[in-house]
Amino acid sequence: MTDLHDPGHGHSPAAWVAVIIMLVAFAAGTLFFWFDMPALVWASAGLLVVGLIVGWVLAKLGYGVKGPKYVAKVHD
Repeated sequence: MTDLHDPGHGHSPAAWVAVIIMLVAFAAGTLFFWFDMPALVWASAGLLVVGLIVGWVLAKLGYGVKGPKYVAKVHD
């Protein structure tokens, strides 16, 4: 059974920014692995962690699902 009042998780600016950063990091890391560039693979792994931290910081600043700066969209 679903909760009709649940705004859902992952539909916030904090989540979107974090996921986009992490997707870029993963794609770049895969490309650098394929081209055998280990230093850039590790840099991409670092960027992955940065994406996680940025998402956490944005959520703490109020841009998360339950934050005061987040406005949920009404779905029809």
